[in-house]
Amino acid sequence: MIRLSALLAGLFLLTACTAPSPDDPLQDLGAFYFGHNIVVAPKMQKGPISRDASKEEWVEVLTKAMGDRFGRYDGDQLYHFGISVEGFMLAPPGVPLLYTPKSVLIINVTVWDDAAGKKLNDEPKQITVFETTSGGSALVGSGHDRTKEEQMQGLARNAAHQIEEWLVEMHAENGWFAPRPDADPAAGPTAAPAGGAPLPEAG
Repeated sequence: MIRLSALLAGLFLLTACTAPSPDDPLQDLGAFYFGHNIVVAPKMQKGPISRDASKEEWVEVLTKAMGDRFGRYDGDQLYHFGISVEGFMLAPPGVPLLYTPKSVLIINVTVWDDAAGKKLNDEPKQITVFETTSGGSALVGSGHDRTKEEQMQGLARNAAHQIEEWLVEMHAENGWFAPRPDADPAAGPTAAPAGGAPLPEAG
């Protein structure tokens, strides 16, 4: 009994993670300011045993998660997101300790530079997002511990966090969002003139 209790306590510590929040401290994204927030799901596939979720539900929850997080950045250069939902699996209730399915989301992300009128990444960045586990969901599966809506919100927030981490890396390594020499910070972010940047493609 003591050994089993110790094992379960260790499992709790290993799997219980802190979920990201839209209010977490901002990171270094240079002159980034969030523009168009385009989320689509034309080719979305549902994984086996998954709970149901419509394209409209995914578009809504991801659009909100992106706006809540990236809308806080206040740079003076405009960038747009195109996000395509490729697939998902929302874990149903499992069998404690024997079968504890976890939720997952797969998205493609394209970032557009408004002033340049072009994509920053020529090929969509595919991101696989796993849900944050708590002690309860690790032992019994999140289908026991969370509603479908809670699972979707958690995945959407984790998606925003992973996109942010990728953008921070691209900013540091490739100079994405670096201030332009001819930019006027006092003017604030502005859209490209008519005929400039098109609406971003999603994925």
